[in-house]
Amino acid sequence: MESRHHQSPTSDRPFTPELNPIEGDGRGEVPDSATTNPHSDRSLSAYDYELPPERIAQNPVVPRDHSRLLVVESPKDHAHQQFRDLPDLLQPGDLLVLNNTRVIPARLYGRKSTGAPVEVLLLEPDDDRTWLALVKPGKRFKLGVQILFSRLDSTPPAIDCPDFLSATVTATHPETGGRFLQFDLPDGRDLLDLLPAYGRIPLPPYISASQASDGQYQTVYAEQPGSVAAPTAGLHFTEELFARLDAKGIQRAFVTLNVGVGTFRPVEVEDVTAHQMHAESLEVPASTVEAIRRTKAAGGRVIAVGTTVVRSLEGAAVSGELQPLRGQTDLFIYPGYQWRVVDGLITNFHLPRSSLLMLVSALIGRVRLLELYREAIAARYRFYSFGDAMLILPSARIDSL
Repeated sequence: MESRHHQSPTSDRPFTPELNPIEGDGRGEVPDSATTNPHSDRSLSAYDYELPPERIAQNPVVPRDHSRLLVVESPKDHAHQQFRDLPDLLQPGDLLVLNNTRVIPARLYGRKSTGAPVEVLLLEPDDDRTWLALVKPGKRFKLGVQILFSRLDSTPPAIDCPDFLSATVTATHPETGGRFLQFDLPDGRDLLDLLPAYGRIPLPPYISASQASDGQYQTVYAEQPGSVAAPTAGLHFTEELFARLDAKGIQRAFVTLNVGVGTFRPVEVEDVTAHQMHAESLEVPASTVEAIRRTKAAGGRVIAVGTTVVRSLEGAAVSGELQPLRGQTDLFIYPGYQWRVVDGLITNFHLPRSSLLMLVSALIGRVRLLELYREAIAARYRFYSFGDAMLILPSARIDSL
């Protein structure tokens, strides 16, 4: 079933997300004054906060589940714990829904035939040989230009591939400022299979001094290749933690949303309702839909692990009822959204002015969320992809008042 849709609380137009992974440093601006004026929820500047650069995590915590966890217990109460405490914070019969996408080696460094160096970040496939990509510098990617990518010295011996991979610029993409690249692939080969020989796992630009391995930027349950960024709320889980959750009677199910430009592209208009979301590919399988129905029928709660899971589940329920879905969603969630599926959320701390910050605000309110962020900064929490986490329990939602 194919679907492409968006929803906003009061208009037919959605709005968008976070950071171009080739540009930007993730630092916030001076925060706007807090207000409960509902019109401020639609103002981009109302989602600003100031983050000291030293609070941006450059490396993950080891072990993964020893990261800190800000637990939002009610509309007024919260507590500071660790992620490994999660089994004690959830209830038997709860269902965790996780995104099993896997980050691909999407960052490639190549050269034009003139020898000029270029950088490419693959975003999503257009067909078997053509991908949409962000490119740098853009002026070197004129139509018809051919780019050569050299095989990496670190290429695993098991990967049989030529010394060079070539791609031709076939079109521009005005929405993202990117280019469509058509790859000259060996007969019968898929680009995803070849990428480990030519590409690198892309870390966000605000992670500039990391010693993390590629594996540390994958969840332990990553399975379906296709993302250019990790679903970072899931990075905190370990196999040992899953075993403890199982013992507590907390179930889990999976969706797949391939994280792309729709998640990290910045919101660029002051009236956030005027911003258009870029669609991302997803699959909500029938088995997950059935698990959610069983959970709710038995009085359990659906806890989304990450904003990508939120968008997947709510996108699959845009008709009013949750249905299996394999297609695309450009659903954008911001304050005023009417929730259909998700009861609670595990999420990391997000960039100022980002669509992800707005999504979380829809759950507990923008003013409350920014107050929690200020406290987290004062308590020296670690922010962004390799940072700490927040658990928003169903009892903390705005509609629980």
